[in-house]
Amino acid sequence: MGGPMRLSPPRALLLGAALGAAAHIGPAPAPEDWWTYKDNLQGSFVPGPPFWGLVNAAWSLCAVGKRQSPVDIELRRVLYDPFLPPLRLSTGGEKLRGTLYNTGRHVSFLPAPRPVVNVSGGPLLYSHRLSELRLLFGARDGAGSEHQINHESFSAEVQLIHFNQELYGNLSAASRGPNGLAVLALFVNVAANSNPFLSRLLNRDTITRISYKNDAYFVQDLSLEQLFPESFGFITYQGSMSTPPCSETVTWILIDRALNVTSLQMHSLRLLSQNPPSQIFQSLSGNGRPLQPLAHRALRGNRDSRHPERRCRGPNYRLHGHMVLSTLDLEEKEFSPSQPLALCMWTVPAEKRTCLPAPAPK
Repeated sequence: MGGPMRLSPPRALLLGAALGAAAHIGPAPAPEDWWTYKDNLQGSFVPGPPFWGLVNAAWSLCAVGKRQSPVDIELRRVLYDPFLPPLRLSTGGEKLRGTLYNTGRHVSFLPAPRPVVNVSGGPLLYSHRLSELRLLFGARDGAGSEHQINHESFSAEVQLIHFNQELYGNLSAASRGPNGLAVLALFVNVAANSNPFLSRLLNRDTITRISYKNDAYFVQDLSLEQLFPESFGFITYQGSMSTPPCSETVTWILIDRALNVTSLQMHSLRLLSQNPPSQIFQSLSGNGRPLQPLAHRALRGNRDSRHPERRCRGPNYRLHGHMVLSTLDLEEKEFSPSQPLALCMWTVPAEKRTCLPAPAPK
């Protein structure tokens, strides 16, 4: 990497003081657990995002990596790729079951070994197996997603983390190798109605079972196809995991239609604690990494903005046997004189669906 990293004097002093405090107060946590999203001193120093890459040599990419995530997606930079095949999601025709878990950092759903859920197609060269569903959310509406679209956040972000099962035996091995991971990200808004899949996870009887760190609750009879919008496209780029060690082996696939949850469901999430019940309450909200530079990375999408007179309803997924397939479905749409050019993306809730201005011709 070209020599040791150097800190500016204020940052070095802050890190040194914090590390000194950690050396004198309490037992040290396991190295892989010694990080947080918030720079807090609660009896000992736990490094927040600015320090992830500085306190552990194995996490150096968090500080010096060139393909880090999350990023801000500027729609004007998205290149239409007509050769992107449809996404294919296989559930084996079975419903999911698994453990809903408060990790102290996220709401995490860990699927049972069976059925195996695979995703392929799109930008993926291999089949990837679902390992975890992770939910990130903010302390207030409209400010909870890790990724942003045109500098704007959503209330939450659902991340489906998959590993390349053709090249690697598990998530850990895949995170250290090329073409290792794929993360599907879905954005969440607060509205009057709620996504049926998320409603199963966020209903009162379920979410109150994981109020504190390390709480877990078994959930079953989940239909994963209910998580996805009726129609959607996607944008993809090459990035990293947004948690240490920030491995740059992730193909990100951002679904371009947001989901809904109710205000009550979002409030229930914010009542979850990142600490065990014996410690002071601190909301799990705000559990996202700050934006990272996109630099010269390509953003590719499967929607063609060269046809602004049409509204894209696809690629639309539908259950076909044991596979969820995406197909292109275009629908004519008239635009008002005040909005002659438009690109239909990121437009939820449905009852307020509008079109975003398309990039001005050069």
